[in-house]
Amino acid sequence: MVDVPTLVEQARAGRPRAVARLISLVENGAPQLREVMAALAPYTGQAFTVGLTGSPGVGKSTSTSALVSAYRRLGKRVGVLAVDPSSPFSGGALLGDRVRMQDHATDPEVFIRSMATRGHLGGLSWTAPQALRVLDAAGCEVILVETVGVGQSEVEIAAQADTTVVLLAPGMGDGIQAAKAGILEIGDLFVVNKADRDGADATARELNHMLGLGESREPGAWRPPILKTVAARGEGVDEVVEALEKHRAWLEEHGELAARRRRRASDEIEAIALTALRARIGDLHGDRHLDSLAERVAAGELDPYGAADQLVAGLTGA
Repeated sequence: MVDVPTLVEQARAGRPRAVARLISLVENGAPQLREVMAALAPYTGQAFTVGLTGSPGVGKSTSTSALVSAYRRLGKRVGVLAVDPSSPFSGGALLGDRVRMQDHATDPEVFIRSMATRGHLGGLSWTAPQALRVLDAAGCEVILVETVGVGQSEVEIAAQADTTVVLLAPGMGDGIQAAKAGILEIGDLFVVNKADRDGADATARELNHMLGLGESREPGAWRPPILKTVAARGEGVDEVVEALEKHRAWLEEHGELAARRRRRASDEIEAIALTALRARIGDLHGDRHLDSLAERVAAGELDPYGAADQLVAGLTGA
C-alpha cells in the first residue's frame, strides 16, 4: 500500500528515496498517480528547467555533470532527469544513472534519475512532465533535462524546458545536422563543446552564420549566444550558467517564462486526455460496436471517417 501523503512530505524534505519512489509511480502509471499529482500541485512552479540536447558524442552527460557542479557552487539544489534509450526487452533505461555523473552521487542536494523513452520518439519519455513536477515539488531550484541523442526528432525538449541548450562539437558536421534537425529554431543557447579540438572556431562561425540567415527578430528579442566549453575540464561552464541566468531574466521580463509554462501545461493536459481516450478505445477492441463498424467499412458500406465519428460519439456521449 502506497502512503502518498507521507511520500510527498518526505520528498518535500529532500529525501532521495521518497523522490525516487514518486518518479517510479509516475513511470509505471500507478493507480495512485492522480493522487500524487494532486498532492504535488501546490508545491510546483518554482524550478528553472534547462533542457540539453545534441547529437550523440557531443558530451551531453559530461556537460550536464559540469553544470551540476557549477550550480552547486552557487548553493542551488539540482535535479537531473537523464532520458535514455530503452532496452527493447525490459523497457528500462540502458545507461542507468550515468557513469559520468557519479561524482554527485553522494551529494544530498543533487538528485539524478534516468528515465527510459520506452519507444517514444522525440527524445523524451512521455512521463517526463510528471517527473519534472516531482523534482520541482521536491525543492530542486534547477532541473537539468538531458535527452537521448536521437537526431532529427529531438526537438521535443523545447516544449518541456524553460531554456533549451543545444550542444555541438567540432568535426562532427553538427552545423548542417542542426539545420536539418530544426534545432536552430529551438535553441536558446548554443554551446560548442570539446573546444580544445581543431575546428571549434570554425564550428562556431558556421553556426553563427546559419543563425544569421533569415534572421528577422524584433527589437529586444533574444538572440541566442554561442559559447565554447571544454566540459571535461570545466572550462567555460561558468559562462554557460551566466548565459542561462541572463536568458531566465529575459524570459521573466518579457512574460515569456509564464507563456512557455502555460503551453507546457496545455500540452500536458492534452497528452493525458489523449492517453485516457486511447485507453478507452483499446477497451473497445473486441467490442461488438467496433467490430460492427469495422465490418461495414471493410464491406464498403461506411467510410472510415464516418465510422470514426460514430466511435467518438459513443466514447464521449456526444
